[in-house]
Amino acid sequence: MLIDDITIRIVAGDGGDGTVSFNNNMMSLGPTGATGGTGGQVFVEGVADLGALLRLRHSKVFKAENGGVGGRQFNDGKTGDDLTIQVPVGTVVHNLDTKIDKEITKIGERFMVAQGGRGGKGNYHFRSSTNTSPKQFQKGEIGEKYTIRLELKLIADVGLIGLPNAGKSSLLNELTRAKSKVANYAFTTLEPHLGVYYDLILADVPGIIEGASDGKGLGVKFLRHVERTNTLFHLLSAESTDPISDYSIIRKELGAYNPTLLKKKEYLFISKSDMIEPTELKKVITKLKKKNPSVTPLSIHDTESLERVKKILNTITKQKTAD
Repeated sequence: MLIDDITIRIVAGDGGDGTVSFNNNMMSLGPTGATGGTGGQVFVEGVADLGALLRLRHSKVFKAENGGVGGRQFNDGKTGDDLTIQVPVGTVVHNLDTKIDKEITKIGERFMVAQGGRGGKGNYHFRSSTNTSPKQFQKGEIGEKYTIRLELKLIADVGLIGLPNAGKSSLLNELTRAKSKVANYAFTTLEPHLGVYYDLILADVPGIIEGASDGKGLGVKFLRHVERTNTLFHLLSAESTDPISDYSIIRKELGAYNPTLLKKKEYLFISKSDMIEPTELKKVITKLKKKNPSVTPLSIHDTESLERVKKILNTITKQKTAD
């Protein structure tokens, strides 16, 4: 199970209160109350684990440690331990209170999302020539509290897109060791599945439907994952009664969600090509070439067509290595 969108409450630690105390050593006088410790901070850190958000689902509030109360004899309170929340690379951190968004793009990248409160001053800091035995002290400051939304946008080299039941999961399973669910009905895939083909990450993006950019079905939940893919493998089922219309639907939804998606490199495949007569397949290819010249018939049961797909992937791998 992949969790790609979760909202949590983060709370930095409160600063510790200052202390009122006096020197109890013989022949020594004066205030000795120390300052409270600073509250722990909350950080977000990028990790390679795409399932990192799954570990956050059982708690809604994540709190750093409070600072310790100031001690006697000038001993300042303990600084509260920081809290680090690990998120997958490709996660956008939306602060719903400040409206500031930040993104984790690298493994190990780390930034603070909530500042701990400062510790309050003890009575030692209030001493003066006219106030030699002060009893004043400060309370520790309250740590920052925010509601944040963690939105994972997958970063994949190749995104498999198409209408539901276009054969994306079957292709991913054939090329990698992914275990995508495969069945002959729409919406088999309800969350993105990933597979690794040598050095390439392949993402089976769940079926996009007409109206997805307006929120129909699971809407933008699917579309946002396409933003981070470098190359698109667009699958159209040979069993479709109108593959031209199918192609137009997906392209329209991509453009409506984000026009830059239409500029991505796109390879077009006629999946399940073994399910129709060769003459009919040829007609479909001829029509689609007017939309996209890189049309290739594909069947997971045909070794030759799979080799063509692998050849394209190998070319992408070389380009990636060169970069």
